[in-house]
Amino acid sequence: MTADRPDRPSRPLTLRDVSEASGVSEMTVSRVLRHSGDVSEKTRAKVLEAAKRLGYVPNRIAGGLASQRVNLVGVIIPSLSNMVFPEVLAGINEVLEDTPLQPVFGLSRYDPPHEEKVLFEMLSWRPSGLIVTGLEHSEASRAMLRAAGIPVVEILDLDGEPIDSVVGISHRRAGAEMARAIAGAGYRRIGFLGTKMPMDHRARKRFEGFTGALARAGLEIVDQEFYSGGSGLEKGREMTRALLDRHPDLDFLYFSNDMIAAGGLLYCLERGFDVPGKLGLAGFNGIELLSGLPLRPATMDIQRREIGRRAAQIIADCVAKGLPGKGERVALTPRIDPGHTLRADLARCGQAVRDQV
Repeated sequence: MTADRPDRPSRPLTLRDVSEASGVSEMTVSRVLRHSGDVSEKTRAKVLEAAKRLGYVPNRIAGGLASQRVNLVGVIIPSLSNMVFPEVLAGINEVLEDTPLQPVFGLSRYDPPHEEKVLFEMLSWRPSGLIVTGLEHSEASRAMLRAAGIPVVEILDLDGEPIDSVVGISHRRAGAEMARAIAGAGYRRIGFLGTKMPMDHRARKRFEGFTGALARAGLEIVDQEFYSGGSGLEKGREMTRALLDRHPDLDFLYFSNDMIAAGGLLYCLERGFDVPGKLGLAGFNGIELLSGLPLRPATMDIQRREIGRRAAQIIADCVAKGLPGKGERVALTPRIDPGHTLRADLARCGQAVRDQV
């Protein structure tokens, strides 16, 4: 599916655009942006504000190449320590390695101001395209993305308004589907555990979809355990212990990602909990690590590698055809894997089969 993006400029921004927006000469704009010359602080602030509002990024390519693009595709992800993103990068590389394009990577750290800096530096080298994680960006970042004049693909999330093209899943729908599966299996006292909250917007949206679907089933979260830092097995153990110490009668734990779910599962098995009979668990992302655990936690596979492939293919197609963007929306369908920690509702499954016969 494609959509027009009338708010994106038809040509790259120039010094003249910043000059007109700030009311000073192009020479003064140049001095401010090159950090040279004698310019008053008031004028400097006026120029920088105009440049930021417009999304103007200086061109670092010198001489005769200044009007051209280089065969680089910028890829901005939040983290390399999270096992989700290397799989996305692998999918991107699979497609681009058969083209003249070369991916270059930057980390946003789940921090909007830092994402602005990374985006500014990448765009100053005039890449041929850009792949960015998520749909939530600062106003300055959105201005730069709109003004870049190159194909932009935002990935992993569909719940929002993209700049240009978008490839991913609806995290609100994913959370709702997991809630329905948990409720359908007969669990009633449910806790939620999440890391990188609230800056991980995708985890936040899953939480919203999850709690909304539970409410429609007449249920609600008993308690929650949030942590603003990163994910890991030990953090999952700590969070699980804290939540179960407060509520030992919980019968299901829903984790925002598989890493902390794996830590939580190991803690529960060490403590002798009956999993999944008395206590069920589920994570999110479908990472390969889960197959090496004593029990494989329930999870949701979001087709991370395919998301990377589809995003890279959009960029490659646009570059090959000389298009500044496609406005394409690619919605992938996540799949629930019940693993060994989400008990089967055999009566319900049997009825579903009988209804289809």
